[in-house]
Amino acid sequence: MQTPSRVVTSNQTGVHPRLAEVIERHARCEFLRPLSASGQHPFEHAVAAWQAHGGDLIIDAGCGVGVSTRKLAQQFPDGFVIGVDQSAHRLQRHIRWHEPEPTNFITVRADLVDFWQRMALARIHPSRHYLLYPNPWPKKAQLQRRWHGHPIFPTLLKLGGYLECRSNWKIYVEEMAIALNQLTEAEVHAEPWPVDPAMALTPFEQKYAASGHTLWHCATQLRQPD
Repeated sequence: MQTPSRVVTSNQTGVHPRLAEVIERHARCEFLRPLSASGQHPFEHAVAAWQAHGGDLIIDAGCGVGVSTRKLAQQFPDGFVIGVDQSAHRLQRHIRWHEPEPTNFITVRADLVDFWQRMALARIHPSRHYLLYPNPWPKKAQLQRRWHGHPIFPTLLKLGGYLECRSNWKIYVEEMAIALNQLTEAEVHAEPWPVDPAMALTPFEQKYAASGHTLWHCATQLRQPD
């Protein structure tokens, strides 16, 4: 029997009071962190696999063990999914897959910040981009470790495409929606995301749903770069 998952606890009880200030500061400054030497091969390997297969590019950011990557590949058979995670341990875990494994995906071990920087420099623009149950970094002092509070966030938005975020921490999705509204002038809202555990996209989503958590998501269609 699966152990119930605990809800997120935090010393932050609402949207971070400095959220808008942090977002604005990052939007004014170009993110110029040096690229890592170790990030070049996984990026080139993933891009080459996509180009060899063809189809619209879909990014599964923080893909964990890759279950969501495979399910997205099944959901979008005409596209190609790149799952990116920094943990070799997660990516190498054995996955019981009871159906013919799709061929339109690849998983790579890479730092997401580095991977997004390389996508921007190469002018590679996904059609869809998923941030599924990212580490919430729930302490109030950890705002800038959440993706919407990180300096890379404006670069991520410039990649374009449909962007979706899901979390079991309402505040994370509320902040993400506010950040998207602030930088894109879109109408984005945090909304409940009811999920049948049997239909969950990720193992975390399955566990949270089975534990009775209220799940949340927000999504928007970003402007495609010229």
